Amino acid sequence: MIEAAQFVEAARERGFDWYAGVPCSFLTPFINYVLQDETLHYVSAANEGDAVALIAGVALGAQTGRRGIAMMQNSGLGNAVSPLTSLTWTFRLPQLLIVTWRGQPGVADEPQHALMGPVTPAMLDTMEIPWELFPTEADAIGPALDRATEHMDRTGRPYALVMQKGSVAPYALKKTGLVGVRERAVRVEPQRFAGERVTRHDALQRVIAHTPKGSTVVLASTGFCGRELYAIDDRENQLYLVGSMGCVAPMALGLALSRPDLRVVALDGDGAALMRMGVFATLGAYGPANLMHLLLDNGAHESTGGQATVSRGVDFAAIASACGYALALDGDDIGVIDRLFDAKDVDGVRFARLSIRTGTPGDLPRPSITPEDVRARLQRHLAGR
Repeated sequence: MIEAAQFVEAARERGFDWYAGVPCSFLTPFINYVLQDETLHYVSAANEGDAVALIAGVALGAQTGRRGIAMMQNSGLGNAVSPLTSLTWTFRLPQLLIVTWRGQPGVADEPQHALMGPVTPAMLDTMEIPWELFPTEADAIGPALDRATEHMDRTGRPYALVMQKGSVAPYALKKTGLVGVRERAVRVEPQRFAGERVTRHDALQRVIAHTPKGSTVVLASTGFCGRELYAIDDRENQLYLVGSMGCVAPMALGLALSRPDLRVVALDGDGAALMRMGVFATLGAYGPANLMHLLLDNGAHESTGGQATVSRGVDFAAIASACGYALALDGDDIGVIDRLFDAKDVDGVRFARLSIRTGTPGDLPRPSITPEDVRARLQRHLAGR
């Protein structure tokens, strides 16, 4: 058994100062220690996949030597499969995973862990994530972290430490609340604007006009959103998600929090937003003023044949407002985009939902640049600012 401070401080020496996750009783002393050190950054995620995507955003914007850790119970690996296999693996965005081993064979546990416990190692192996047991002796901490960082630096991909019960000595939580979460005394009312719907193409052109390369990063959701942005103007300050549906918002949050010098824009779609709506609460709580969340809503899964979503019955602006966004806009008028970017004195993340028409150019290309090259190009661009 080790003390939480022994691991956290050894990790800090190796650049790990960002943490995101969902609690597990095995992680309690570890999280309690991190929460009470305001020189570390901890984000309480709505689910494990959001935590992975958020730390991927930290890795995307990381200055030299800065690293992040995603923490979860092994049951949460199911929530994290998509970002681990189609985001971190595909773009080569490294992070350290701390995964607890509930239901470990031979260790009594609750019935819901009876299957996940035995298959946890195989799940990590299947996702090609190297792993080892979380260190339980002080002199094993440094070597374990060095193996992890060597793999992360060499491959650009995650490494996992699997934590057994009783690995970390108890550490009391001496203060309540979460660092970095804003409490709003007054809920902002959604602002609504009527008008004539435009195409996605028109909306993306307007976004490009508001996002100069020198100061802004644009992350585009999977599907036609990223493909059409690429077709209009493939700029080095843009990244096009592939797969990892619903992960653009938590990824943008990680980038915006870790890089306050950047203006970060998350271009979302209605289907993707519906998939991970818990992230609205996380963005409302932690989202900084340099983050914008723009949802282009055409009411359809257009890239898979146009099947309808349920978005027409969802008031996304009201949800954003209720979750604590500092600005919530909604409408059919393309001027909503101008209002989103031009709003002054907004203390926190801002949101806009623009209702758009369906329809996509028939000759819409797929990006010829690989996801790995898109990521590398963006990081070179940020380094050269």
